[in-house]
Amino acid sequence: MIPRTMHAASHRTGSGLTVVVAYVSVWFFTLFGAGVLAIPDMSENAIRNGKTFLFQGKYTNYTWPNRDLASNIDGQLILGALHMVHSRSKDKICGRIMPQGGIQALETMLYTLDYINSNKTNFIPGVKIGVLAKDDCDRDIYGLEQAVDFIRGSIANIGGSAYKCKDGSNPENDMKIISGVIAAPSSVTSIQVANLLKLFKIPQISFFSTSSVLSNRERFPYFLRTIPSDVNQAQAIVELVKMLKWTYVSLVYEESSYGIQGFNELSKLLNENGICKAATETLLKDSGVAPQEAYDQIVKNLLKTNARGVIIFGSDQEVGQLMKAVNRQGETGTFAWIGSDGWGGRGLAFRGMEQEVEGAVTVQPLANEVQGFKEYFLNLRPSTNIRNPWFIEYWEELFSCKYPGSPWTPYNENYDRTCSGDETVTEDNFELEGQLQFVSDAVLAYAHAFKRIHHQLCGKDHYGLCTAMENPNGDRLKHQLLRVHFKGLSGQDFRFLSNGDGPSRYRILNFRRNKFGDYEWESVGFFRDGNLTIVSYKTRYIFSSSWMVDMFRQEEPEHPSSMCNKPCKFYERRKPFLGNPCCWTCEACNAYEYLPTKNACVECPMGTLPAFTKTHCIEIPKRYLNYANGIAIGAMAFASLGVCASSLVMFVFVVYKDTPVVKASGRELSFVLLAGIMLCYGVTFALVSRPSLVLCGMLKMGMGLCFSICYSAILTKTNRISRIFRAGKRTVKRPKFISPESQLIICGALVGIQLLIGLVWLLIRPPEAMSYYANRDDHQLVCRAALGSSYMIGFSYPILLVVVCTVYAVLTRKIPEAFNESKYIGFTMYTTCIIWLAFVVIYFTTASNIEMRQATMCFSISLSATVVLICMFAPKLYIIILHPERNVRQSMVAKSALSNKLNNASSALRVDSGTQSDGMFDDLDLSSATAL
Repeated sequence: MIPRTMHAASHRTGSGLTVVVAYVSVWFFTLFGAGVLAIPDMSENAIRNGKTFLFQGKYTNYTWPNRDLASNIDGQLILGALHMVHSRSKDKICGRIMPQGGIQALETMLYTLDYINSNKTNFIPGVKIGVLAKDDCDRDIYGLEQAVDFIRGSIANIGGSAYKCKDGSNPENDMKIISGVIAAPSSVTSIQVANLLKLFKIPQISFFSTSSVLSNRERFPYFLRTIPSDVNQAQAIVELVKMLKWTYVSLVYEESSYGIQGFNELSKLLNENGICKAATETLLKDSGVAPQEAYDQIVKNLLKTNARGVIIFGSDQEVGQLMKAVNRQGETGTFAWIGSDGWGGRGLAFRGMEQEVEGAVTVQPLANEVQGFKEYFLNLRPSTNIRNPWFIEYWEELFSCKYPGSPWTPYNENYDRTCSGDETVTEDNFELEGQLQFVSDAVLAYAHAFKRIHHQLCGKDHYGLCTAMENPNGDRLKHQLLRVHFKGLSGQDFRFLSNGDGPSRYRILNFRRNKFGDYEWESVGFFRDGNLTIVSYKTRYIFSSSWMVDMFRQEEPEHPSSMCNKPCKFYERRKPFLGNPCCWTCEACNAYEYLPTKNACVECPMGTLPAFTKTHCIEIPKRYLNYANGIAIGAMAFASLGVCASSLVMFVFVVYKDTPVVKASGRELSFVLLAGIMLCYGVTFALVSRPSLVLCGMLKMGMGLCFSICYSAILTKTNRISRIFRAGKRTVKRPKFISPESQLIICGALVGIQLLIGLVWLLIRPPEAMSYYANRDDHQLVCRAALGSSYMIGFSYPILLVVVCTVYAVLTRKIPEAFNESKYIGFTMYTTCIIWLAFVVIYFTTASNIEMRQATMCFSISLSATVVLICMFAPKLYIIILHPERNVRQSMVAKSALSNKLNNASSALRVDSGTQSDGMFDDLDLSSATAL
């Protein structure tokens, strides 16, 4: 039946009439239509009686539930409130009393109102805040029906009344106008209530509703909450999964807005972090109460996968039933649970199932104990607590007795004893709800907002309400609510986020045994603003049960495994199944591959090999002819002997530089030749050094240059001898360019050609020290020119000189004995050709082994220099040191030789071996050689 005030409102004209009709329609449908649809099937002893049921009890008939029960506290400003005083029931609208989330939450609200309204606080002078609190029985439609009482006053006062009293005043309206609503615990109920209250612009603050849907400002512009959104809770849960190194988890969520939205957020975040879902199961809630068989089947489905990590996003009643099913199936200790705030720390979820829940880690919005509330609650008695109409029922449930004179319920009629009212609530039969701070903060938020509005509209010194505050303005109240900042009765600072959500802060709880063997929820960490921190306060064990870990004994704790397959060995990659990246087969990487990720074998770059752990590549030590190498030591020893011998010869030639033997050998060219020999020996030391840019450049120039100096000097010598004796056949005139200066110029010109070739080569292909890989296990540091046949560019000109010198040696082989240095030049060149032919063959057959090629080059160069040193200088040293009597200038042509020339047309030019002097041809009549 529509109240009298509605008839008055219906007489308005224009838009006012349309609004009223709309509001009445909403109210009518909510009250009668939706309420009826929400009623479950009743047992045979229940008969429909309007909006409740008439039960045929053991002793008398009674109605259940009593919809009209409410906690009503008068005040100048009235708040509406919905609490989950009773749980839901399969065969009744309301089930048993809810001690923690229901009675304790309601009493926290009343306790906070006492604090605000006390004379000691004097929060708003002359203004008392009252409340109208109802029970929603954890049912959204029933809660919506109860919330209609919060809008009756607003409907009755829309646009004023068309009726007037005889004195001209408006008729009195005994319906209270609700300024704001504290509701509801369940997200699905909060959604229904928010849709209703926004029509009347009544702000709503929830203390337990966490669904992310409620953060939508467009859909729910007047909804706020003191508890954080499930979006943040899902982030905290995923961070826990990552910390536990789970890659494959099962998800269980309840069939409600809370569970569905939590599941959606979790699914999105798990996908973003590469964590796969194994089984996905739903706990029946909004559509009814599931039988035991349904919970048993959920456990069986969870066992079908290899995932042993299970995330449960649900409420305590349903989770408690699931744990009972785990026990029935004999799977205690099989699963590792991560839970949402809907069941973490709540007795219905673990009471009697401690072993099944043991080890569970749950996320709970960070809340501290409301100061003084525990003592307040423990001192409550049913005889004195008359403002809470459900407290007697709580007392009966707690002590399993029937309180004298209390109404009959489907539960207290089964109790055989009578309550005395003097029973004692102790630590043993009392468990404090851990999230009561959010209830207290919701009440305080309204109080602080009212205080700000009172200061703005009435002034700080005004006592009581002023006229401007008599008609609540929902937009103004919401605006002030978003700006409040205060320290609550829990000691924590509070302010709403910009979207109306509570601060993002959570406590991580672990259900485990303490040192006395008792089970308890222990705080082991925190999640604040996206950061997870795990700590341990009172015990050194962070997780318990079969996956207990000693935090002090290990730097990084081991956690229960939850993955589709066992981990692959360190040398194997995971080959994911098509369409399921969290399930895989293991495949070994080859000897040259490493594992940058668990799913990919990648070949190490050339010059590197996989580490033993296969996690990275390590560089193969670079090989080159270093000073510690055996071959290098031998080459350097040989070259050192050569340097010493060359130095000795140089010393002797300097000491005896003016003697006939030294002068006859071409003193200046001999010194040039000795310099070239010493440079050849010096090249060995460069070849066995670590390649570098400078060293490679020196080798490109030096190797060809040392040979060019040697063979240019020898070529100049042989050319001089050849020209002298060819000229002697034709004329007595002395040949040109046979002086020492001329010889040095000719030799320098020949060496200059090599220098030019080397400079052009350096410009076209600059030197470079580089890595060379003869095979996959090889890593050599070489000069670029050492690869292929590049060094042949530098050797090409010396080879040409060798060939020309050899040709001259052949042409001058018949020179008379007096000029027999040509014989030693011949020996030198024949031997050198043999060495170079062998060197070229070895050089090209050792292309892949640069060390061997370098060693061959060292010995070949030193050996060539040694041949020149021995063949060209040993005979001279023999005379200078051992036969100094022969180191004299003699007549170049015997008298008998001249007479024989005239008579026999022959010559007999004779001089001791090695006595050709630079000035010998000054005394020689070259015409006498024409007969040769």
